[in-house]
Amino acid sequence: MKFLLRLGAALLLAGILGLGSAYFAPRYAVGSETSVANGPWHTNLAAGGTNADAYTRTFVALTGLLALNKDETIYYNATTDSAGEALDGACTYRIEGRDPDARWWSFTVYGDDHFLVDTPTKRYSISKTSVVRTPEGTFVVRLSTTEEANNWIATSPDGFQVTLRLYNPGASVKDDPAAAPLPAIVKEACS
Repeated sequence: MKFLLRLGAALLLAGILGLGSAYFAPRYAVGSETSVANGPWHTNLAAGGTNADAYTRTFVALTGLLALNKDETIYYNATTDSAGEALDGACTYRIEGRDPDARWWSFTVYGDDHFLVDTPTKRYSISKTSVVRTPEGTFVVRLSTTEEANNWIATSPDGFQVTLRLYNPGASVKDDPAAAPLPAIVKEACS
């Protein structure tokens, strides 16, 4: 009888560990050898490629509909600002910099559930063709729950993350995605 109880406990523990790793690994431990950090931005260079492992493919399936390979698009995600602090829905941030080296690019804000933030303004994204630049070629994009006229993307008070998509990335990005010049994310104020 003791043997059957131990066997049952071992099987239960194995099932819990197996299901737990199947749930958490693709969400939090994606492809470490193909993951790259660049300031607040993180990317997995295997996303959309034939060399993606099972966890990376599962992560892409859970967080996005499709992913192109790194020669076509590189997806950088940010859940922190440039100081390393978690993005907070009660704060206002600015993304500042110059155009990233890509044929076309966009910033999109998503909720913590990886879906677009539900806001009345429907302002989810800014792109290379819609951003307003200074005469010097720089831009500042504000992220907040308070609407602004230009260069503003709505965030959620419940939390959010930002995705930078670089379509047809240039050589500076493809050759060294960890050192490519990317815009900074700076916290301005919190309510």
